[in-house]
Formats: sequence, structure tokens, C-alpha cells
Amino acid sequence: DALPISRTLRSVIVKSSFKNQPTGLTRRRLVATLPALLGISGLAFAQEPTAMEKIKARGVLKVAVYKDNAPYSSGPTSDTQGVDVSLAKALAAKLNLQLALLPFDAGENMNDDLRNMVWKGHYLGYGPADVMIHVPVDRYLMNENKQVLIFGSYVREHLVVLHNTTKIARVDNPEDLQGKTIAVEKGSGAASALMGYRGGLLRDKISIFKDGVDAAKMVISGQFEAAFVSRAQAESAVHAASDKGHWGLSSVSLPGVMPAGWPLGFAVKADNKELATALDNALTALRQSGDLLKIFQSHGLTLAAP
Repeated sequence: DALPISRTLRSVIVKSSFKNQPTGLTRRRLVATLPALLGISGLAFAQEPTAMEKIKARGVLKVAVYKDNAPYSSGPTSDTQGVDVSLAKALAAKLNLQLALLPFDAGENMNDDLRNMVWKGHYLGYGPADVMIHVPVDRYLMNENKQVLIFGSYVREHLVVLHNTTKIARVDNPEDLQGKTIAVEKGSGAASALMGYRGGLLRDKISIFKDGVDAAKMVISGQFEAAFVSRAQAESAVHAASDKGHWGLSSVSLPGVMPAGWPLGFAVKADNKELATALDNALTALRQSGDLLKIFQSHGLTLAAP
């Protein structure tokens, strides 16, 4: 295969060649004969297809989604389900592409996930994808990861206290949970904030569960009095319950917890703005048609404006 020629090298060759050429040889003619002078194929000068052109030629949109992230994406790799999966299918269809899911395990932090699934790929050879879903649209995260483009907020997530209103009428502040059994998700910011509140005021009554949906189900089953989880996790547990009544979702203010929640969106490689624009337009179309709302409603979730 012909080797690419740098812009600088090409300029040097052109300038030195002019010194020994007849005055009738124009720059245009010289550049046209440059491949022959270098003994390489003219194909070396063919423009490299853009990332979006490669995706269209492939006919497949590769989308990275988290494993064990119910209700957004969970289940076996061969049958991952959830809101993000449904959204990925709808976006791929809008782009006239087939969908290929790349479910992955969360890394130590979001920077690891963006590196492994968006701009570089995992060292074990998995990824990268064309786009990653469920990325916080956060300015600090953007500044920390210049290799990616984060955009396309599709929902705003919040932390809530799920409780049975017949047992706890309302929760206005963390003190209202004192003495109550509380379920939280392992490794979550919600767990850390609640356990550290006022030097551990609530710590003795807090129990850790594998994920937020499991924690919420402890309230639904009556085994716990409250769960501090994301709104989506709480609503997913309520949606799956046979008893649809008496469940309250209350917001509380805690140090280190964003009171306004956080928007979720997409991430692509920084130089693939064409794909970002196409996905943004597809998301807008899904929102305007009501299809995005239907996706959330089908999973029993509220579509909170980002």
C-alpha cells in the first residue's frame, strides 16, 4: 500500500522540484505528476473517508451501553434491555443503520469509560463504539476529556427517597429518616452522601444493595422503610410492583448531591462532529414526534426535561 505523504514533505518536494524545471512547467502540472516522481500510486492522494462515511458504508451503528445499569441497560450481553437500549434502536433507525450494542462494565471513573468505549478502546481489544449512551453532560467532564464530544441531553436524572406514604407520610429533610431502615446502592454517590450526613447520623440504619433497583424493591416488599436511589430506579421498581399505590418520591437536600440533578447524553470522538450532528437531529425528531416520551413511558419512567 502507498504511504501517506505529510503536507510538509509534499511542500518541500514541490519547491525543490521547481528549481530544476523548465519555466513552462506549472505548479498544477507538477502536482499532477508528483505521484509518478515519487514512484507511488495516485491512490495515495485519494481523500480518506470520514468517520461518518465509514459508518454508512458499514451500515451499522455501534453503541456502547453500561452493563448492570437497570433500568437503562441490563441483562445478559446477548439480550441487554432497558431505556438506553430502546433509545439506541430508535436512533439507529433514524440514521437508516443497523444497531450493534457494545455492553461494557463500568470502569473506575467516567474518564476510564470514555477512553475505553469512545476514543481509544479497551486494552483487551473491546471497543471503541461509535457512540456511548448515558454520559453526564457536564462541563467539568468535557474539560477533562478533550478527546470526546459530549452532547445530546435526553433526560435529567435526580436522586429521590422512595417510601411508603402509609408509613412515612413525607420526607422534607434527612432528619425525617432518622431511625428508619434505608436501602442504598453499592458504590453510589447517594450512599456516600447519606452515610456521611452529620457525621453518620443515619449510618446505623443504612444497608447496601447491588444496585438501586434492588434497593428500591426492598421498600416495595415492605422489608425497608425507605430507599435513597435515582428517580429512574425508584420508578422502575414501582412499575414492576403489583401494588401501584402508596408510594412517595421525595427530594432531600444533602451536601455533595446536586439538587437539580444531572442531564444524561451521548459521547463520540471529538473529530466526529458529523455523527454528533446526525444523532442530535435524530434525537430532536424523536422528541418532537413523541417517540422519546413513549420509550420512557413503556419502561414506567418519567421523561424529565434535561
